[in-house]
Amino acid sequence: QNGVMSGLMQMLLLKVSAHITEQLGMAPGGEFREAFKEASKVPFCKFHLGDRPIPVTFKRAIAALSFWQKVKLCWGLCFLSDPISKDDVEKCKQKDLLEQMMAEMIGEFPDLHRTIVSERDIYLTYMLKQAARQIELPRASENEPRRYIPAVVVGVVGMGHVPGIERNWNSDLRIQEVMSMPPPSASSKIFKFVLKATVFGLLGYGCYRIGHRTVQFVLSMPAAQSYLQRLTEVTQH
Repeated sequence: QNGVMSGLMQMLLLKVSAHITEQLGMAPGGEFREAFKEASKVPFCKFHLGDRPIPVTFKRAIAALSFWQKVKLCWGLCFLSDPISKDDVEKCKQKDLLEQMMAEMIGEFPDLHRTIVSERDIYLTYMLKQAARQIELPRASENEPRRYIPAVVVGVVGMGHVPGIERNWNSDLRIQEVMSMPPPSASSKIFKFVLKATVFGLLGYGCYRIGHRTVQFVLSMPAAQSYLQRLTEVTQH
């Protein structure tokens, strides 16, 4: 649905998440699941998922990398096997674990860090500011003055995003720039074509092999040989 490269990137990030889960015995994102449980206990509480859509983040992240950077990043994610110690866990209490591992892994790719972390800081700040706007009370008539009450908002984010949100809070945010979808690059088009050609080629070859063996098996059956012999005799006559 979201494209070949975005799908592959999402699979690799799920591998990173699975590695963390295996090492620590708990899955990343537990704070968000806990927030959902708590919100269900509060009367009239609206629960809103305020992060940027994953397809947008992935497509912008992929577009920020060259072809060789994509290959290098995929290689690093595929063979991720570094153990996570208790000291690492204590350090990561000051920052989201998944994002810290990603930041270390993509340290040599500043454009990727910008799309995955910095741009999402801007988006999260914008969504929080929208949620925190004052609520207008209903009016009995048009002549009645407008009255507002402050909104009560609890924002649950990864600790790695807190500094960016604080930094962007008083800025004039324009999320159109971080929501635009870049056109596919030439390398992405080539990779997509090669991948499709390989998949269809393998499927075609597999169908050919299966069909060839099926025909050979059918022709080797006595009933089929007898039928062919009779057909040959009829044709000759």
